[in-house]
Amino acid sequence: MSNEVKAQDWSKPAAMAIPKGGFFPDKIEQGRYGPAFPKTPAGYGFSIVAKVIPGREDVFYNYAKEIERTVAKQPDCLAVLQLHYLRWVLFPIKGETYFMYQGIFDTDFDKYTEDAVSLFGITGLRTVFENLEGFPPDWQTNPAAFVEFVREHQCPSFLEYAEYPYVSADEIKKALRLKAAFSDMLDQMQ
Repeated sequence: MSNEVKAQDWSKPAAMAIPKGGFFPDKIEQGRYGPAFPKTPAGYGFSIVAKVIPGREDVFYNYAKEIERTVAKQPDCLAVLQLHYLRWVLFPIKGETYFMYQGIFDTDFDKYTEDAVSLFGITGLRTVFENLEGFPPDWQTNPAAFVEFVREHQCPSFLEYAEYPYVSADEIKKALRLKAAFSDMLDQMQ
């Protein structure tokens, strides 16, 4: 077990205030595509806000239904992304529609982005991001352009909180499987 993991107590909630700009000036790490967003008690993640190409709002709702169907048929279809959760929101600003993407995951930003581009390539799915103004048309062959778009539209958080900090999605699933196994074992003993 690494020293970092030992020092992080999952049993106590944790909060982290993040400076303006989303990076700690004394701890900026370089990733393959620029500064790496810091790991917080919630994990790694990013939030973007971007303008929807006018008239394409329904595409987002239809795409959400497609993702729902795909996950229902193949629950591990997004596993490579090591997600905790995604939240997508459409909202109006001065008569125009904007999209907000929020994601928390267990890998760093660079790996998440590369895995997402690869996943879309393997599955043949398109990304709903193609309906956002300024999204690069060559995103499938140019992960750096995808990253640049995300960084340009990133809205860094200034506070992140976790009830069970620094715990991966896999660790949570293992704990729940163990709980279920113990429960089943106790039921068998009655």
